Amino acid sequence: MSDTNQIAQLWIQPLELSIPTITMWNRIEGRPRKDDFDRALKAEIRDPLWMLTKQWQMGEFKGDDAGSPILAKVLIDKRKLDKYQLADFKAQAYHNNIPLEGLVEQMPIPFEMENKMVSLDLRLMIGRHWLKMIKADALLSKKYIAEYPIVAPGNPNAEVDDKILSHPEVWQKFAAVENRKMDGYTFYLFLKKGGTQSDGFDDSALIASHGKVFTDWFDSFFIQPEKGEEHAYLPSRLEYQFKVSTTENGKDKVYKAEEYYSGKLDWFNLSIDEKDVMGNITVPPKIKHQIPERNKNVFSFIPANIDYEGMPDTRWWKFEDRNTYLGDIKTDTTDISKLLFMEFTLLYANDWFLLPQEVTAGNIINLKGLAVTNCFGERTWIEPTGKGKDDDWHRWTMFTIDKKGKDLKEADYSLVMLPTVEKIQEGPALEKIAIIRDELANMVWAIELEVPLASGESKKGTEAARELVSFYERLYKNKVIPQAVGEVDAQIRYEVMNSVPENWIPFIPVKVEGSNRQIQLRRASMPRIIPGMAPTPPIKPRTSLLRFGLDGNKAAYYIHEEEVPRAGIHVFKNYQRTRWYGGKVFKWLGIRKTVGRGEGSSGLSFDRILAKEAKK
Repeated sequence: MSDTNQIAQLWIQPLELSIPTITMWNRIEGRPRKDDFDRALKAEIRDPLWMLTKQWQMGEFKGDDAGSPILAKVLIDKRKLDKYQLADFKAQAYHNNIPLEGLVEQMPIPFEMENKMVSLDLRLMIGRHWLKMIKADALLSKKYIAEYPIVAPGNPNAEVDDKILSHPEVWQKFAAVENRKMDGYTFYLFLKKGGTQSDGFDDSALIASHGKVFTDWFDSFFIQPEKGEEHAYLPSRLEYQFKVSTTENGKDKVYKAEEYYSGKLDWFNLSIDEKDVMGNITVPPKIKHQIPERNKNVFSFIPANIDYEGMPDTRWWKFEDRNTYLGDIKTDTTDISKLLFMEFTLLYANDWFLLPQEVTAGNIINLKGLAVTNCFGERTWIEPTGKGKDDDWHRWTMFTIDKKGKDLKEADYSLVMLPTVEKIQEGPALEKIAIIRDELANMVWAIELEVPLASGESKKGTEAARELVSFYERLYKNKVIPQAVGEVDAQIRYEVMNSVPENWIPFIPVKVEGSNRQIQLRRASMPRIIPGMAPTPPIKPRTSLLRFGLDGNKAAYYIHEEEVPRAGIHVFKNYQRTRWYGGKVFKWLGIRKTVGRGEGSSGLSFDRILAKEAKK
């Protein structure tokens, strides 16, 4: 039998064994084995000396038990966001009377496409509102309907109206309201251009009394750019880009967002650009629905312990919430967050205090310091954490904004409260496209998954394309195809190129001008191949997301290649609705971008030898 390992001097041994070891912890908790809890609740101590030695072993006798905080004063520097700029357009004054999402995401509502009337539902709504506003009788309504009519296609074979005639439900709606309803949008444009009297009859008195109210109603009904092209959306990046700023020490402090596309606008979308300047503009006075500012920089608080629902009480004689059983938490070696949560709850809950600070949306708060007074009358000055270089990986902060550039700069620890909303209601996708890579064809395809119709509704892109092809096949069904001279009865045939669905819009890689290696994706077009149909203009996209450069100023449309990963992307446009101060409702047309579902194949091929088709 081996000798017993005895320690002669117990109080010296722990100091001599201070070498790295593998340490284990085991939680000690009482678990009564009887239904009677009287003895357990007494918290009897069998060995007080053991508890004292454990306190000595853990170093608790060396601790400095500070007093509890009873008063705190915070010194802050509060500044207001006063300017904003959309993309590269002119900077403007900002008031938080409109949610920042609405200003950034606003896109013009398309009322025309290919010089044809679209958004029929909105045109009817605007006209209905005008007739209701002036309380028009039957005779006056007929005059306005005749002056601003809805025109339905008269020829069922007219190719210029193919986007209406190919969809029976759209054609029916146009035919149902023709000569029965008023085109309100045309009348709205007439008033915005300074019109004072309609051509067909004298309505100058009505326009003078109700015209301004009517145009203001529609301008506030949807948030739209005053000029259609002045928006923050960058088509080549498929993202929004904007800047906001405040004045600090007589200079602009610019916060820039270069890649906003998620629909959730917050501090993490911004970066501080110290080299950027917004420019001098005139800031108008406060307007309605703007929250008044408090010109106070020192605030006093009574600190309160941090608590959450179901948290165990720090006092022994209080029962805990039975809905939270920390003993049943299953943790692994990688569950650091769970371990920190339990450690805070069970050990350090008394050491954390909450100092509520009211911050108005649209302000930037710079915390200068915190003066804390404890129950012993001792006052301590505490400065914010997170100081140091912005790129220092040892620095740790929350809700702070980084600085652009790679230079070592002093970190900014101000808190930005953007004037945004917490919840936005989104309507169904009015337009939706999927941009995928096709490695076999060495191309990128933009697939129109949801296509807007002229009636204002949307339809599946495959169904809309199939109906449009059927429309042309019906028109050219009886056309005679002249046979080639000297045709040989061969068993094979040569196909130059096959076709793809009309809702597949190609983007081909092209070199950037002035560069030998940089590539961009340029929108191209596929031919429409219909038996018996003469060559026609190439197929053009039907969604406004892909029509940049087709309407208005003609220009090629490019997308940066890095914006289309191998997984592809989905881009969709829908209506947004939210409430702001005073319960005011705001609506706008916004764009979102999400990750796609991988690569795809169009089946496009060239120069194929195929078997001869059997004669029907």
